[in-house]
Amino acid sequence: MSNPETLSLYDTLTRSYKEFPPQDSPARTNPDEPISYYTCGPTVYDSAHIGNFRAYIFEDQVVRALEYLGWKVKQVMNITDVDDKTIKGANPTGADNEPRILRERLDAYTAPYIEAFFADIDKLNIRRAAVYPRATRTIGAMVLLVGRLIEKGFAYRGEDGSWYFPIRQFPGYGWLSGLDLEQVSVGARVDSDEYDKLDARDFVLWKTRRPGEPSWDPTEYDAASPLPPGRPGWHLECSAMSGRHLGETLDMHSGGHDNIFPHHENEIAQSEAANGTTFVRHWLHCGYLLVENQKMSKSLGNFFTLQNLLDRGHEALAVRLLLLSTHYRKPLNFTFDGLRGAEANLKRLREFLRRLEREEASAPVAPDEELGLGGTGAGPLLSKLKDDFAAALRDDLNISKALAAVFELVGTLNRLLDGGGVRREEIAAARKTLLGFDEVLGLRLGENAGKATIEPAWVEERLAARQQARRERDFARADALRDELAAAGVVVEDTPEGPRWHVE
Repeated sequence: MSNPETLSLYDTLTRSYKEFPPQDSPARTNPDEPISYYTCGPTVYDSAHIGNFRAYIFEDQVVRALEYLGWKVKQVMNITDVDDKTIKGANPTGADNEPRILRERLDAYTAPYIEAFFADIDKLNIRRAAVYPRATRTIGAMVLLVGRLIEKGFAYRGEDGSWYFPIRQFPGYGWLSGLDLEQVSVGARVDSDEYDKLDARDFVLWKTRRPGEPSWDPTEYDAASPLPPGRPGWHLECSAMSGRHLGETLDMHSGGHDNIFPHHENEIAQSEAANGTTFVRHWLHCGYLLVENQKMSKSLGNFFTLQNLLDRGHEALAVRLLLLSTHYRKPLNFTFDGLRGAEANLKRLREFLRRLEREEASAPVAPDEELGLGGTGAGPLLSKLKDDFAAALRDDLNISKALAAVFELVGTLNRLLDGGGVRREEIAAARKTLLGFDEVLGLRLGENAGKATIEPAWVEERLAARQQARRERDFARADALRDELAAAGVVVEDTPEGPRWHVE
């Protein structure tokens, strides 16, 4: 689009719908300036699960929607490869104590999970971010950030040598999560990377070296640093990584609802205290994921990775369709009935696109003097549906309305094609419109066009039903079944030995 369109997006901080990009974003005045977007990525202590992928697909949807509406986007997604969980997995006994060996062991432990993460997002057609900074490769920026906090009086040293952020000294602490600081005990501290919701205490910025934990010497990055050998706190990592790659103020930051507190609250405090400027102009958070109406848990047997679902015979792109089909701010209830429904919808879209390609090859071409006239009048319909689709995206990424426009296209064009008289130009325009929608949905419809995704059992079932209808002289039913097969690209040949079929 030549003129990018603004959106109305819900902002977690202000609890209101705001125009995006904001007026003070450089992208608003310079069309060549990309929107700066930081997204919370994986903590690579285990394989990512479908709850994680609900957030990653939502973030991918944000990027795709912005680009569809004409904006450029620079997305940065972190990889957390040092925290309490990764350290425990890499050195469960805590027996070793040589920093170099512990760092090497940590790298070796996280490497296969990083590789699996990228393999999974490729299967789900999640576009790669511009940068994937790793925490262990950004230690220098973290040391310098803590140094600025110390200089400005927003950090103090604990009895054990670790450094903490005093949350009561930051006036805006609690605004994102709605925390009441009056309920916080003065001087209470926490040095674990994750802690209970609304259990607000001074949080650790830099942890002094401990047995069994990898550590870094801050003086290698800042000769005057007062920090002891140790490692960063989890919350510090994202502030340093986002600042290094996107600057001190971000257009947008997002993650799952569970990131709001303490992680994003702490990011705001340390970033704004250190830099003296707004950290994020717009906050987005997606809702929780349930599995069959229950919280996902290994103990309940309802904890699924993408590979678990693939091993059950499900398709990655159907998982994608299911995970994006509920509005991002609403809780999503993952069910296997829902996944089968997503598979059916994905199949319907693919079959429709194949039909368009077949029909386009044989449809009449309008004479030059009649272009835009006559035919079925599909042009106005396509224009309306494109407007509806874009309006849905601008309305806080209203995916239900966007999908309604997609399936209205499928249903209406199928009926027009059944009636005949649709010209080649109209069919080509419909195909282009659908593929344009898929730039946001990310279902790879164009890559699957013309490829058979036919299950033999499905074909045989319909052939048997067609034979039964013919025996009962229900020729209308028999013809309808043959048409259904033809729409899927299945060619049926009636022979004395019975029907034979093949895929076009």
